[in-house]
Amino acid sequence: MAGIKEVYDLVEKGKAKLVGAAVQEALDAGCDPNEILNEGMIKAMDTVGEKFKNGEIFVPEMLVAARAMKKGVEVLKPHLASGAAGAAGKAIVGTVAGDLHDIGKNLVCMMLESAGFEVIDLGVDVPKEKFVEAYEANPDAKIIGCSALLTTTMPALKETVALLNEAPFRSKIKVMVGGAPITQEFADEIGADAYTEDAASCAKKAKELVA
Repeated sequence: MAGIKEVYDLVEKGKAKLVGAAVQEALDAGCDPNEILNEGMIKAMDTVGEKFKNGEIFVPEMLVAARAMKKGVEVLKPHLASGAAGAAGKAIVGTVAGDLHDIGKNLVCMMLESAGFEVIDLGVDVPKEKFVEAYEANPDAKIIGCSALLTTTMPALKETVALLNEAPFRSKIKVMVGGAPITQEFADEIGADAYTEDAASCAKKAKELVA
């Protein structure tokens, strides 16, 4: 349908100012809200994620597309069946203690939201205990994502994952790690379930882990 196609194009191009009106037009034309979300917005973000992985676009383009999606979701939210916007489940995300980097983490949050997760963003410089407390407050969460952007905060990431691995709820969650100095090897060594090298891959992997 024309309405959904237009939403898709606007999200992919990151036209945040126009996307809200396009979503409203699609709704007025009788398009199904879930279809607008899945076929219009989430599919557009999948395309954006692929282009980013292939080096066709870069972080700024990905950020503007995610912002455009956010604007579209604001218009759509009241029309969605409750929970549809977080239909993939809850994800808890934070940058580990001692690390104040938030651009990568924010991008991960946006991409996870774009993939249908409800995101609990703990922010930066998050003590390891806070990840555990966040799960205890949200026992329906399926993913805990921890990022470390500095080699000096890799030990904090290791300690955070170690604490989560000892937690009684460990079997109910998937622990994901990422950040510039992190490798698959390091993720395996510290006992994380998954490592992804960028935000787009993270959202894709998170969907696979909870499927």
